[in-house]
Amino acid sequence: VQLQASGGGLVQAGGSLRLSCAASGGTISSVAMGWFRQAPGKEREFVARINWIGSSTYYAASARGRFTISRDNAKNTVYLQMNSLKPEDTAVYYCAANPAVGLTAQADYWGQGTQVTVSS
Repeated sequence: VQLQASGGGLVQAGGSLRLSCAASGGTISSVAMGWFRQAPGKEREFVARINWIGSSTYYAASARGRFTISRDNAKNTVYLQMNSLKPEDTAVYYCAANPAVGLTAQADYWGQGTQVTVSS
């Protein structure tokens, strides 16, 4: 399966962005999905995870209360709504299929990243 992330861009602090991750070449409707990010000079880190049906979500402490992960299995797409963005949210954001449980940055399939830049 190929994952295509989009929706990144430049936004001022306090603003919002909605990232999308569209899957092709296979269905993601039966697997958990996740979002991760990697800032310059830092390791890739977990952001959010959603189970296969969308009934359970899990967030990193940095994302909790500001970000919302969701999915539309009919569209084979996962979303990350990011509100109240901060400069420290600046990173390349990646979507992934079947991420490992917990905070580790491991998954079976990775999409290419989309850049999010938050200006102060």
